[in-house]
Amino acid sequence: MPLIVSAVVPVYNEEGAAVQVAREIDAAFSSVFGADGFEIIFVDDHSRDDTYARLVAVQPDMPALRVLRHENNVGKSGAMRSGVFAAGAPLVVTLDGDGQNPAADAARMSQILHKSPSNVGMVAGQRRNRQDTASKKWASRWANSIRKAMLNDKADDTGCGLKALRREVFLRLPYFDQMHRYLPSLVTREGFDILFEPVDDRLRTTGQSKYTNIGRLAVALSDLPGVMWLNSRLRQPGKVTESGR
Repeated sequence: MPLIVSAVVPVYNEEGAAVQVAREIDAAFSSVFGADGFEIIFVDDHSRDDTYARLVAVQPDMPALRVLRHENNVGKSGAMRSGVFAAGAPLVVTLDGDGQNPAADAARMSQILHKSPSNVGMVAGQRRNRQDTASKKWASRWANSIRKAMLNDKADDTGCGLKALRREVFLRLPYFDQMHRYLPSLVTREGFDILFEPVDDRLRTTGQSKYTNIGRLAVALSDLPGVMWLNSRLRQPGKVTESGR
């Protein structure tokens, strides 16, 4: 049976959560896609703890698990990109490695995309009942409202780690650091439709967040003009036909 979906999980210093996340993905995706219909790709972004070693240790018991490791730390977008490049399935779904994204939601979103017409390029998760501090929620709402107003990407929560995409669509996108925050706009830019799905959010029980509220706001302000420029410079050719075909 050919692979249907590759679950891509960027991780950095997540030794307390990574193995449990891998096991949860394995169980959830097996029930939906069968034992041979999926793969799990963890991308260790040069962690300083035992994240990589613990993942490698459970590979013999988890045939679907692949573990990549970066020589240098490049951030979440870079780790996601490495995972998508390595993916062997036509669909990819991204999850955070801290355990806050339920694997069942990732499997459900992948199934939705698998059954959707080809014009749907992505299914994006929108968190409900977010398990964050009040200050983090405020910073996220502020950044999302500005981005949504300026880019008109219709996304209420681009910070959600759960996103199912067609691999060929992702490979079309311009790459830059922190691009994962702008995937709805970039996918729309390529002429594809996006579906939004409500997903659950869980408390982080190990490790710590890799971002500060100030850091999130800085990214929103610094990258937004660049994405607006990218969108303004695209000219779509419409339907492309070939003589004799």
